[in-house]
Amino acid sequence: MELSNLKPVSQNLWEIPRTGSMRVPGRIYLNKKLLVSIFKDNAIDQVKNVAHLPGIQKFSLAMPDIHWGYGFPIGGVAAMDAEHGVISPGGVGYDINCGVRFIKTDLNYSDIKQKLPQLADALFKAIPTGVGSKNAISALTHRELKELLCEGAKWAVNKGFGLETDLEAIEENGCLAEADPEKVSSKALKRGSNQVGTLGSGNHFIELGRISDIFNEGIADQFRLKKDQVIVMIHTGSRGIGHQICDDYVYKMVSNFAQLGFDLPDKQLACAYIRSELGEDYYGAMAAAANFAWANRQIIMNLVERCLMKELRISNSTLGFELIYDVSHNIAKFEDHFIDGTLKRVCVHRKGATRALGPENASLASKYKKTGQPVIIPGDMGTESYLCVGTDNAMLETFGSSCHGAGRVMSRNKARKSSNIRQVQHDLDFKGIIVKAASNHTILEEMSSAYKDVSEVVNVMAEAGIVQKIARTLPMAVIKG
Repeated sequence: MELSNLKPVSQNLWEIPRTGSMRVPGRIYLNKKLLVSIFKDNAIDQVKNVAHLPGIQKFSLAMPDIHWGYGFPIGGVAAMDAEHGVISPGGVGYDINCGVRFIKTDLNYSDIKQKLPQLADALFKAIPTGVGSKNAISALTHRELKELLCEGAKWAVNKGFGLETDLEAIEENGCLAEADPEKVSSKALKRGSNQVGTLGSGNHFIELGRISDIFNEGIADQFRLKKDQVIVMIHTGSRGIGHQICDDYVYKMVSNFAQLGFDLPDKQLACAYIRSELGEDYYGAMAAAANFAWANRQIIMNLVERCLMKELRISNSTLGFELIYDVSHNIAKFEDHFIDGTLKRVCVHRKGATRALGPENASLASKYKKTGQPVIIPGDMGTESYLCVGTDNAMLETFGSSCHGAGRVMSRNKARKSSNIRQVQHDLDFKGIIVKAASNHTILEEMSSAYKDVSEVVNVMAEAGIVQKIARTLPMAVIKG
């Protein structure tokens, strides 16, 4: 697609007009600087392709971190009519409920500055990382795993990993009630039995950071955040069980495609009607994987807390470890949104996109009613990250959705070939950032030049009124897979 096919709607919003069998137009949030990046892959065509799906409402949307994905672009958002629309694994992704947590501490940068190498080593040893990582806790029995898949983060809390109060700081309180472990294959269950509490590989991370800037003092005060405060971010998902569930249901939906009665421009958009048996089976399995991911992040958070207390020789009251929020960015959920002035039930697909509910939303816990939902937008391992909140405008324009990160501009394979480990490590050392990874390949794949400028991405969302910036953080020590 050429630039001339994109029509400007406003300063940071562009539209793909509806043509052919598209059911709705496409819309992409970008400024002129980021506009060039979307022609480096086929992501813009994927926005257009998603617009062909039955039941899609208003627009096929993409956030400024858009890049090519499986079926849907990463950074894609689509809301489907809950009764007559379809659900697509490509609109959720292989890493179901990949998400990120933002945790505050009561420590100051100066408290740990000299101990960062020690803390990085300890965290790297405490939380299993890398492809196939396992055994952070004892392997679960078949019964225990199914309980976890039904209960999500609450299962972890009940097992002593964190506090009951953590749950109100998690999207959906850390559990989708529709989870159905009976719709999860035995192969997927086997892959999940010993991976709870593990980080995995790729762009997943645990980061010790510090707050460098406060943009909104009022909301920062409500979250008890201040400059130079030490924070922790955790980014991971449902590991092997989520990947296998996606694989299982893509195969089933591709096999079933001829029975749907409509054509699609890309078989990677394989889908099923939401209210069909296959659609409901997928949703039950996807929800189970989402619950696994919430339990996974809950356990990792508690392991990090224990590790920091042990290494710093301080109590939990001194550490002041508190979850600000946990957001998902690979998930489909049933929500109510106003469409053409009418409140309507829709299934919102967010793939590489984050929920960003505005103030007073009924889905938010009381402590977020005035501020709006926290939105966590991490950069790469060598750059800044942002804590924001959702806005009323997000509810009007994007089904309460925002970007989820910087967004890749370079494939992992290309990143590995474009630099060398010495140069990347030198750049990180120059910035004073400690990185511990299971593989040098991961460090090369995740180097800063493989990503867009996260500040540009966040500014697009802020200038469009989708999020409000609260704080910026800088990495000090990063644990990678």
